[in-house]
Amino acid sequence: MAQRKILIITNRVPYPLKDGGNIAMNAMIEGYYRAGWQVYLLSMNTTRHHIKQEQLQKLFTHLHAFEWVDVDNSLKWTEILKNYLFSREPEHAMRFYTRVFEEKLVEVLESFGPDVVQVESVYLSTYLPVIKKHSGAVTILRMHNVEYQIWQGLARKHKNKLKQFYFNSLTERIRNFERQAWTEYDLLLPITEKDANLVTRLEEINNMIVAPFSIDIEKIKTGGATERWVGYHIGAMDWIANREGILWFLEKAWPKILTAVPKFEFYFTGRKMPEEFKKLNIRGVYCIDEAPSAEEFIADKKILIVPLWSGGGVRVKILEAMAAGKIVITTSTGIKGIEAKPGVHYLQARKPEDFAKAVKWCLDNKEAAEEMAQNALGLVKEKYEQGKVINNVIKEVELLLGERSEE
Repeated sequence: MAQRKILIITNRVPYPLKDGGNIAMNAMIEGYYRAGWQVYLLSMNTTRHHIKQEQLQKLFTHLHAFEWVDVDNSLKWTEILKNYLFSREPEHAMRFYTRVFEEKLVEVLESFGPDVVQVESVYLSTYLPVIKKHSGAVTILRMHNVEYQIWQGLARKHKNKLKQFYFNSLTERIRNFERQAWTEYDLLLPITEKDANLVTRLEEINNMIVAPFSIDIEKIKTGGATERWVGYHIGAMDWIANREGILWFLEKAWPKILTAVPKFEFYFTGRKMPEEFKKLNIRGVYCIDEAPSAEEFIADKKILIVPLWSGGGVRVKILEAMAAGKIVITTSTGIKGIEAKPGVHYLQARKPEDFAKAVKWCLDNKEAAEEMAQNALGLVKEKYEQGKVINNVIKEVELLLGERSEE
């Protein structure tokens, strides 16, 4: 059989590997590559996640090809207002549509001739008509989240009536856009069972398999003897859910943690760290402005704390922490999409005092906490190992390709 060819389209360059979305995209890219496929990666190099040209030239050199197009996706209030008044499409999708990228996409489709085109964001579905016009490839949508749920959660949480009104409107636009997009692909790859169940409740979908974020466990390093029983958080701070979660944690939960465990320490880092966080002067709290190495940042810290209240998909950093033998304290939203049981694989917290109790329990019961961490590691090996996930995806794709060749 001839070597399969896949074109993967991303709305940002999946680099550096500090961000959950980038790690998830890389896992899929590397999975196809290791399975022997020719992988062509076409990415937007956006203003919000811009990578310098000299860095780009060194990335993904092992793939069949990697190309990028510079795209200005910065927030412009005039464009947001114009979109709200004169369009029914979500502003997010419009922000990622450019004529230059479309022309490059057509060029790649016609020169590469892929068997499969995989789109890594629903907001890139504006290009689907072009893909279908210039290619007979099987089309796949990788669903990192059910996007409208993120904005629905933010709308419910906001007290500002104007923001609440806009977020509700945006939620409706994104929901309509997503539901239409789901029906137009040959295969959907949701990351969680919960997302898959939601899709099937809303639309009649013929081909869909759950392809959870996967871990290359061999590359994950454990802290070992260097670990300190301190808390940490790592996540992109230009994502509003992360930012608001940390703010809530520091304002509401941290005072109770200090009362329960006065010498406990908490370290947090992430891309696009807000200036207000850098200036914080809170006892026991240490803000690191985008640590150079995520691996080194977490290596000597034992307890991952994820105070998350909105968002879909899977928290990649939680799976990585579990694979590294860390203890995880998070909310029901934070653990969403991971088949983990509270009290067995992680500690669940909702109220400020829950976080304080969880931290204190870890420090008072280190042997039991270590056992929980080992349970979590076993879960990752069973459900989220990279080779198993990509093999399941490829089997489904091969079936679709076989059906198409018979037509």
